[in-house]
Amino acid sequence: MIVYLDIIEEIFLISQSVSRGFSVKMLRAVILFCVVLVVRGQTTDVSQCTANPGPLPINAYIAGCSSAPCNLPQLQDAVINIIFRAPRTIRTMRTLAVAYIPSPFGNIPFPYGLGDDAETCNFLTNTYCPVVQGEVIQYTLRMYIESFFPVDTQVSIEFRIVDEASSPVMCIRVPIRITAPETFGARNATLIEEV
Repeated sequence: MIVYLDIIEEIFLISQSVSRGFSVKMLRAVILFCVVLVVRGQTTDVSQCTANPGPLPINAYIAGCSSAPCNLPQLQDAVINIIFRAPRTIRTMRTLAVAYIPSPFGNIPFPYGLGDDAETCNFLTNTYCPVVQGEVIQYTLRMYIESFFPVDTQVSIEFRIVDEASSPVMCIRVPIRITAPETFGARNATLIEEV
């Protein structure tokens, strides 16, 4: 929070300097740089999908995870925030999830149903469907981690968004590790540590 206040103070000081010779272009560049810094602070390392087509998004952040594998506790929602650009005008979108389970015979695909959460348009946070080509879209996906996934299971998951014609919109691949359910006390301890 202190970092954000420092950034805001810097922007204020720079904006006062605009009248003293700085150009508006320079001010825009500084503001853009600050926004990029804030976004990079909430980014999870994801990779290009290997089994499904689709470009990487502008940004992806899995709550509580900055580097792979992401630890996802059983009996909780994994919250995935994605920012992407619409490659074309799209009326409806669906999100699909496939876990790739390692085996001696190669990776075995395991489609993971998202239920109502698969309706991408219902979870856009800055716009609504239909979206237009080039529009920057913010999307929050919640995926419940079921108890039937054994603790310490490590898989890679591909999350992809497709349009009404099943054409790819975007796709990310991220390694995850299933962890034991967090207890109420453990969640509170984490919150206290973050503050």
